[in-house]
Amino acid sequence: MTEKAFATPTVGKTVNRLRKQKQLTLDQLASQCGVSKSMLSQIERNETNPTLAIVWRLADALGQTIDDLIRGEEGETSLSIVGGSSIPILHDPNGTYTLTVLSPADLVNNIEWYELSLEPGGILDSEPHPARTMEHLTVLEGEVEVKCGREVGAVKSGETARYGADQPHYIKNKTKKVARALLVMMMGGTT
Repeated sequence: MTEKAFATPTVGKTVNRLRKQKQLTLDQLASQCGVSKSMLSQIERNETNPTLAIVWRLADALGQTIDDLIRGEEGETSLSIVGGSSIPILHDPNGTYTLTVLSPADLVNNIEWYELSLEPGGILDSEPHPARTMEHLTVLEGEVEVKCGREVGAVKSGETARYGADQPHYIKNKTKKVARALLVMMMGGTT
């Protein structure tokens, strides 16, 4: 069996093709999406990898989805590998947790998944999400406490907690070691 090298998405090539189809100049597209002309030029020549925010703005300005820009031409590989530097990481202002966003942006409001890292004593305290939203928390390392409404439970490494996230809830590390978990949020009863 031959090994195949997987290329990174050719967003630039796709942006260039779509811009020309819409008969837009670089200046016009830059004005529509709020990205500088020089940055657009670099993206189209694949000299730089745009951030997720820039891809979102380009997709919106070109009337496409983020997925359309990342997938590119029909017939190209459907496998995409996202580099670590392109994955957004959300930090608690107090430094008690980090949430690494693993889900693609086009699934927001349906299903989202994160890698959660909680420092000792750290807490991810959440307000209620939309009705029928469920969270599935699988602890990879350590142990956490989950409180959902009035119920509280300890979740150890290798265990999964499933709970309604449409009420106040938190995930707390009460131990002296960093805890890591995979958090999947399914919005409004998504199956």
